[in-house]
Amino acid sequence: MSESNPTGHDMRHRTPKERAERGKAARDAVPRSAHAEFTPPPKRTDPVDIIEGQSAKRVPELVPIRYGRMSESPFRFYRGAAAIMAADLAETPRTGIRVQCCGDAHMLNFRLLASPERRLMFDINDFDETLPGPWEWDVKRLSASLVIAGRANGFGAKQRARVVRAAVGAYREAMHKFAGMTNLEVWYTRFEADELQRQSGLDLDAETSERWAQTRERAREHDTLQVFGKLTHVVDGERRIANDPPLLVRLDSLYPKGERGALETELSRLVERYGQTLETDRRFLLESYRVADIARKVVGVGSVGTRCWIILLLGKDDEDPLFLQAKEADESVLAPYAGASGFRTQGERVVAGQRLMQATSDIFLGWERVTGIDGRRRDFYVRQLRDWKGIAVAENMSPKRMALFGRLCGATLARAHARSGDRIAIASYLGRADVFDRALATFAELYADQNEKDHQALLDAVRSGRVLAESA
Repeated sequence: MSESNPTGHDMRHRTPKERAERGKAARDAVPRSAHAEFTPPPKRTDPVDIIEGQSAKRVPELVPIRYGRMSESPFRFYRGAAAIMAADLAETPRTGIRVQCCGDAHMLNFRLLASPERRLMFDINDFDETLPGPWEWDVKRLSASLVIAGRANGFGAKQRARVVRAAVGAYREAMHKFAGMTNLEVWYTRFEADELQRQSGLDLDAETSERWAQTRERAREHDTLQVFGKLTHVVDGERRIANDPPLLVRLDSLYPKGERGALETELSRLVERYGQTLETDRRFLLESYRVADIARKVVGVGSVGTRCWIILLLGKDDEDPLFLQAKEADESVLAPYAGASGFRTQGERVVAGQRLMQATSDIFLGWERVTGIDGRRRDFYVRQLRDWKGIAVAENMSPKRMALFGRLCGATLARAHARSGDRIAIASYLGRADVFDRALATFAELYADQNEKDHQALLDAVRSGRVLAESA
């Protein structure tokens, strides 16, 4: 598969009829009801072994924070367990139709983001695990996340099933819609937050509409200036990132002077070199800023322990900030089961996948390699630290609101998959009936059971002293 055709979508120049027949043939080979199945194999890999395998490549002093966050609840565990689920999904039925997968499409990876035109969009956010693979893997990860969040909120089994069917049904309906569109119509489709209710046809009551309006306003407030005021202060007349160990630590607090100087030089060069991966106009804009300070930041749940640097750049004066985040990119958790990336570096893999799946991406999104103080070269991707981001709070959702949110996630995921995969074949496979929707509601419950067992395995490992967990 070439980089220009990452999913191996060899039906692009076939007729719509031929592509629809491909979907029907896949349905004959793998019935839609078969996706309800999940039975862990007798020799299933110990989930703690998988997590420890990832931790071996990470910053040692941060690994206990990862375990601490994953220990908090089954849902927090699930957010950090994409590698475990990837191994499990590899044992489930496959349709043979590939798309650019997110690889970690749980519900909180769908959020509000800013477009370059300063419009507020609803889209997928995290692409650390993106890779071409079976489209159904993303849908299953989304579905299971909704059940796990629903259980945490005390939803009953019937309520959880309705939430999953709403999300998967929206994916199916949207895929049929995209199947009937022209290629350009699919490519130009985007979900703008201010137009989302009209675009999606969602019926929101007055309270939900008001909450949605407030969420949009809060997202617009979460911009570079907001994070600038929150994460920096003035020291001896110069703007510096404020230490908040262990979650945010300036470079000069992490290493002795000699090591710090070498890494600071390398990270400054990263900014210069990564600019070559940007479009010409955006590279020109980046070059109008200078590096002012650098710090290591702990982010997320599953990403804790990976090397993540935030870089403060200043423009025309000390009150003209740009915050970049350079995040380590390792091999996708899907790679052992879906095939290795065709890109030269893992950072480029992330960026290419994000650009393909998102309707519109950060203007500063790019990649580069860096040599660490240990002499190892590591891949990174770079983006703005914060730009109009709004994330859902699962704990605050009622069954009705989670179903509405699930519908938005399902439709958004379908749009992302329709850009890279055979949307006509997928729509044909899914059909008009809700067979696949109901199958995934069953699968999601079974996988939520497994996730609870895996979470307990981590708790047992912490209690026995096998792994160390810290709160932070």
